[in-house]
Amino acid sequence: MPAFLLKLSGEALGGEAGAGIEPEVLKHYCDEIESAHRAGIKLAVVLGGGNLFRGAHLAAAGMDRVVGDRMGMLATVMNGLALHDFLRRRGISSRLYSAVAMPGMVEGYNRDTARMAMRQGEVVILTGGTGNPFFTTDTAACLRGVELGVDAILKATNVDGVYSADPKTDPSAVRFQQISYNEVLAQELSVMDLTAIVMCKENNLPLVVFDSSESQTLTRIASGDQVGTRVGA
Repeated sequence: MPAFLLKLSGEALGGEAGAGIEPEVLKHYCDEIESAHRAGIKLAVVLGGGNLFRGAHLAAAGMDRVVGDRMGMLATVMNGLALHDFLRRRGISSRLYSAVAMPGMVEGYNRDTARMAMRQGEVVILTGGTGNPFFTTDTAACLRGVELGVDAILKATNVDGVYSADPKTDPSAVRFQQISYNEVLAQELSVMDLTAIVMCKENNLPLVVFDSSESQTLTRIASGDQVGTRVGA
């Protein structure tokens, strides 16, 4: 069975409000992860933190960008703790890591131990971004995916793939079933930030963008079904 890295946005965890942690949304994600885990898919998860903290308003008010990014990293750890607890209460073995260790709370990320945990069938939850300011959790997802040797990055979003424009504001927007890294970069499409796309391209790491509200998506992707949009060479 394949190994995937699942990227979940913080805003998605917040439900319709996009803020806080909505239990039903978290339960849905756990359903999807459990289904994939029971099917034998090796899985790592990278979480964003936008549902708990977004630094844009504070940055506009003069907050130092580095401080804001550090607060954002802490928000991803909070989301990771919630997901880790939900999975454990279902009897699903998981390991929680942070890019910056928090002794007594979260183990520091180590590529070799994380890979071993995945091989042993544990769901690996990765928080804290890259551990550095100025990098998004999209970039963290691609970085960890390369390090862990996964077969693809799976990005759960609020739309069913990659479009030529924002389908919520442009009714003429066209959805792609497949698109190349170069086309995404040339058209500056809103898939992931450009650093993340370049990292996937340089390491020939496929990316699948799909609707987070759909069911059985991880197992369907593993089975080769057409789900969302596939970004590749």
